[in-house]
Amino acid sequence: MPSDTPTNLYDFTRPALGELLSGWGFGPYYRDLVWTALYRKQVRSLDEVEGLRPDLQAALRERARLGHLATHTETFSSDGHTHKLLLKLDDGQTIETVLMRFKGRATVCISTQAGCAMGCVFCATGQMGLSRHLTPGEIVGQVLHVNRILRESNESLRNVVLMGMGEPLHNYEGTMAAVDVLVDALGLAMGPRFITLSTVGVVPGIRRLADEERPVQLAVSLHGATDAERAALVPAGRRWPLDELMDACRYYSEKRRRRIFFEWTLISGRNDTAEHAHTLGKLLHGMDAHINVIPLNPTVGYDGGPSRPESVRAFQDVLTSHAVPSTVRQRRGIDIDAGCGQLKSTVERRSRRSLPTSP
Repeated sequence: MPSDTPTNLYDFTRPALGELLSGWGFGPYYRDLVWTALYRKQVRSLDEVEGLRPDLQAALRERARLGHLATHTETFSSDGHTHKLLLKLDDGQTIETVLMRFKGRATVCISTQAGCAMGCVFCATGQMGLSRHLTPGEIVGQVLHVNRILRESNESLRNVVLMGMGEPLHNYEGTMAAVDVLVDALGLAMGPRFITLSTVGVVPGIRRLADEERPVQLAVSLHGATDAERAALVPAGRRWPLDELMDACRYYSEKRRRRIFFEWTLISGRNDTAEHAHTLGKLLHGMDAHINVIPLNPTVGYDGGPSRPESVRAFQDVLTSHAVPSTVRQRRGIDIDAGCGQLKSTVERRSRRSLPTSP
């Protein structure tokens, strides 16, 4: 953004907002007044912030803005439970956000980057590469956008999963600032146990999460239990081999005294056999771990297919024999390109097809 662009107030944690306003000559009282207006009242414009001195109101109008995200495209699953949004950023980039409704609760899956540099071969976002990191306000803005949708039907958001476009630990500073906003007691006040961060296994980031005692649940995308098999699916595995990754996970689990969730996308014939399950069970021996088994959501850029139901059951049975608990995660929104990066890829393909050809 140009230097004269007004500051997006959603980019600030509460302490950082205090520093900003202090530099303008306003104390903590006004920091909390603005903060609660942003996140408790969720105002749509600065004119709706009540109780401000006229000089602060003037300063905010001149120097600040509320960076609301605009809907570019949205789709709804046939069962009515999944609502996928392609949101447009100020620079024209688009990101995906998915609202999933379950019985008695709602979950939002949000993005932390426009694109992704990790290159997971079965992931539509990984296939498109990285454009840029999202700012804290662009991450938080997705939650606020979904909150507005839920309020229309008197629903509320319970869970946030950082599993959308991008690798959260590659954008560590922006992601953690957004988490600080989400859990702030005077703001959205979300329970830390209802926020899950998913990583492909960025080892320095996992160790930093442990050392900083960050209040999130950790999920690690594994998908392969040997270095060769994992690197074929997750190129980041070549940078951080399994020995390093498992050491970091044990460090995190022991220091934080928390269970780690491992994600395993089951791909027919590639990582779904009994042998694969035995290798995985041995890899996780002695860890406080839980496996989320997810049959592949196919993408245009990858030729693999989801495992058959009988293969999924057999895979789980082997994990049980190793005393490793597992859950088969329901694939949601298959009919609306709900997998990470799929809607954006579909929209971009349609856009390219609609361009006029050169004479």
